[in-house]
Amino acid sequence: MYLDNNEIKLTNQYLDNGYIIKPVADMEALEWMRSKFVQIVSEYLGISNVNDPELLLNCIHDKIEVKDLNQFRLKVIRAFNSIHEFREMYFKVARPYLEILVGNELAMQLRVNLSIQFPNDDSSLLPVHADTWSGDSPYEVVVWLPIVDCYGTKAMYLLPPLNSDFLNKDFKGMSGKNSEDIYQSIRNDVKWLEVKFGEVLVFDQALPHGNRINTEKETRWSMNCRFKSVFTPYGDKKLGEFFEPITLRAATQIGMKYKLPSL
Repeated sequence: MYLDNNEIKLTNQYLDNGYIIKPVADMEALEWMRSKFVQIVSEYLGISNVNDPELLLNCIHDKIEVKDLNQFRLKVIRAFNSIHEFREMYFKVARPYLEILVGNELAMQLRVNLSIQFPNDDSSLLPVHADTWSGDSPYEVVVWLPIVDCYGTKAMYLLPPLNSDFLNKDFKGMSGKNSEDIYQSIRNDVKWLEVKFGEVLVFDQALPHGNRINTEKETRWSMNCRFKSVFTPYGDKKLGEFFEPITLRAATQIGMKYKLPSL
């Protein structure tokens, strides 16, 4: 493979660990996105002036009840996904890492997702799973982006590749067990990922991952979006339905339109 030293280093790190955590490639894009969150939340709460955006987001559980959390989250998701530039800004924070790990002709998920996890709340849990178990393509990566510091149980966990291989080989033995049983069988092997605001996580969604009850004192805010190379196999989530091309190159655009001359 004709990769330079930086590409080799990043590739090996991803292959060995199943993820990378790096500084965002475009801090202005991240700050722009967080400003949109603050604007959306302020309008929802009827707040006219926010002096400390980080405090507002970290302590949102003091202003919204658990019973209203999902409705609030859906409203925020609809609001930021309706902003035309939002997905482009999201792409910018991880673009150089995606071009090394995935390719430079990319397809991006049509909608960015959002997780909001209040402290000590069991209503927003994501049980252990691998996206490929439910039909996603193994050629996808997830770009996971926090808009507050995420640490400890305020973050997410991932089962490393070697441990995942062992689980997959013995997966038939898990027949009849639920997700909690699976988690308990791997709990000593999972790695909790600390991702600060200003950093981005790119991980292999074919590895088991999830979250637990957030026992920290702050609320977790994290976005996630899937990317894949346009010309790799698709699972149940198809191009045009779930993904759209975002970086088609000139030769590809010409080739897609080319027709042999009529005889």
